Amino acid sequence: MKFSISSATLSKQLTAINGVISNNPIMPILENFLFEVADDRLKITASDLQTSISTELAIETQEQAKIAIPARILLDTLRNLPEQPITFVIDESAYNVEIHSDNGHYTLAGENAADFPQVATVAADVAVNVTAEVLKKAIQQTIIATSSDELRPAMNGVYMNFSEQGATFVATDGHRLVRYIRADIHATAQHPFIIPRKTLTLLTGLLPNSDQEVGITFGEANVHFQIDNTNMVSRLIDERYPDYENVIPQNNPNKLTIDRAALLSSLKRIAIYANRTTHQVKLTLAANELQVLAEDLDFSNKADERLSCEYEGHNLEIGFNAKLLMELLNSLSSKEVVIHFSEPNRAALIAPQEKEAEEDILLLIMPVILQ
Repeated sequence: MKFSISSATLSKQLTAINGVISNNPIMPILENFLFEVADDRLKITASDLQTSISTELAIETQEQAKIAIPARILLDTLRNLPEQPITFVIDESAYNVEIHSDNGHYTLAGENAADFPQVATVAADVAVNVTAEVLKKAIQQTIIATSSDELRPAMNGVYMNFSEQGATFVATDGHRLVRYIRADIHATAQHPFIIPRKTLTLLTGLLPNSDQEVGITFGEANVHFQIDNTNMVSRLIDERYPDYENVIPQNNPNKLTIDRAALLSSLKRIAIYANRTTHQVKLTLAANELQVLAEDLDFSNKADERLSCEYEGHNLEIGFNAKLLMELLNSLSSKEVVIHFSEPNRAALIAPQEKEAEEDILLLIMPVILQ
């Protein structure tokens, strides 16, 4: 069978879903895109068993075919072709694929589509619609705090809890925590889920920067996202999430209000002089002044800066990992941030001074012992 399609359109769609394909997949067939042609539609699927992404394109053909096509060689070919109509000729019996361009002819050895794993179906225990812009912000706000520790799989993803009252997104790696709440997302049923970090990274790349609606369906073991003509199905992390609410300190009498960009710039400079293993910086807080200091005793490097701020509370010295603190500050967009402290050995809470009416953002970072 044969069909024609724009090289640029096909390349764009394949690039969008190619990220799910692993460099060393569990099964060799997963190095391929699955092409399914039927009813004037081309459906393309990529998978790593944990996550599957499929997209559909309109074509003109009355024939049907299924074949697995090597992803790398196909995508590299399309990326190096100028925009033009190209024709695919598929021989299912020999698993052979030919591509005809304006001045070229390319032959690929495909594989049996029957060997490609089927995409899981999701029973709709919870279904909710969220705008792409809001969902993208929730993911970007929280994913930075996910863990890569395989011994704590629950922390390798973002905890989501949709209810009639709103939606809560949480991520933590044990050193920091992000809680993002949206009051404008509602679901008829309540059920918490943990979505893997890789799934959310891929999803972020698929989401447009618009108010287009994204359909989310959760089952016991899988989650399904529908974005226009693209569908993603992923396994959920089947673990109990830590009781994150108990980690958040409730009594924090010391309050620092400071320009976010100024603090971030200072930390970037001071961190150059910090110990390369601990990345430790010391914050010294007094009336309307913040001192940021780093010292590497192994190389006799030292730097400090003083910043103007608004500070209410008793004098305080506290240490943080500069790298983690900068990542949290960089995830915010507000002009000023408010940081609440209690004691030098207890977590600090960071919140933006300005935020949207429907959102609540809380960042938590654990201190380090000053040396």
